[in-house]
Amino acid sequence: RAPSSPPPEELTPPLYMNHTKGGLVIFTANSHASSRELGKRIAERLGVELGKVQVYQEANRETRVQIQESVRGKDVFVIQTVSKDVNTTIMEMLIMVYACRTSCARSITGVLPYFPYSKQCKMRKRGSIVSKLMASMMCKAGLTHLITMDLHQKEIQGFFNIPVDNLRASPFLLQYIQEEIPDYRNAVIVAKSPASAKRAQSFAERLRLGIAVIHGEAQDAESDQVDGRHSPPTVKTTGAIHPSMEIPLLIPKEKPPISVVGDVGGRIAIIVDDIIDDVDSFVAAAETLKERGAYKIFVMATHGLLSCEAPRFIEESAIDEVVVTNTIPHELQKLQCPKIKTVDISMILSEAIRRIHNGESMSYLFRNIGVDD
Repeated sequence: RAPSSPPPEELTPPLYMNHTKGGLVIFTANSHASSRELGKRIAERLGVELGKVQVYQEANRETRVQIQESVRGKDVFVIQTVSKDVNTTIMEMLIMVYACRTSCARSITGVLPYFPYSKQCKMRKRGSIVSKLMASMMCKAGLTHLITMDLHQKEIQGFFNIPVDNLRASPFLLQYIQEEIPDYRNAVIVAKSPASAKRAQSFAERLRLGIAVIHGEAQDAESDQVDGRHSPPTVKTTGAIHPSMEIPLLIPKEKPPISVVGDVGGRIAIIVDDIIDDVDSFVAAAETLKERGAYKIFVMATHGLLSCEAPRFIEESAIDEVVVTNTIPHELQKLQCPKIKTVDISMILSEAIRRIHNGESMSYLFRNIGVDD
């Protein structure tokens, strides 16, 4: 009897690439070296070299992209992380996608871990829905697929007429809590406003912890009272509308005093959100939690923009640690504030690229993710 053949060596998903399907090319569209780090990590996990491309700014500040290898008939993945100059970042992305399209690439997938202008996804006053404009420009440039992570509003996916995979960073943040916070069982998940209560509930249910919600903090949205729509008409037109048909006015909102719904006394408070940029609201929430008896305060967020003086404010605040992923480069901020910690999410991005290139299902990456997650 012939001896049975040994079982094939198990292939870890991020390393198995089906090269028989055609070529795979990974480009990073950033002109800044610090922003290319994530692309290098992804390429290393996939066992491929980054594509050869030059992205730079000319003397007149125009963006120039020169692809230095053939992409004809290949699957191209353009990885773009947002730098401080977000508008330049967008132009680099658009120009590179269009260059790949005119060079006859078979498919062009954009990998934007943080989708820029995602906060401007709703109409306010006489503004515009900029996220919709962003989606239109990317599709027009030639994008055929988009991979992103933790969109500020999941409805942004509907702005695109191409497939969008909105990955989640929560498994990595949950793993950090379980492994890096020894007494996390004595923690409570905190939403710094009612708007982020669903995210907090998702974390709390998965960790089997309690939840607390801070209510009454200053709102981010500007007051509608400065909008001209609230100004009285210059000419009275009482004759045009019957007195019995007068339109009732909506009662204006009045901000209640700050209160914490839930017990945080003698507990570790873990504030969760999707973006941490202007840290004033997080610092104020930390002070409120300290006053209510929390003895340790963590902040967990997917995207760490940490603009302006954010590192200094965090360092001087009651926050003990801020944990963000590397969807946005923030090495400089970490040097300014040792409280900032990073969780690497290149693993899930590389797996998404591998599955799309091989034509495999993406459902594996969305296991146990509900409608409200």
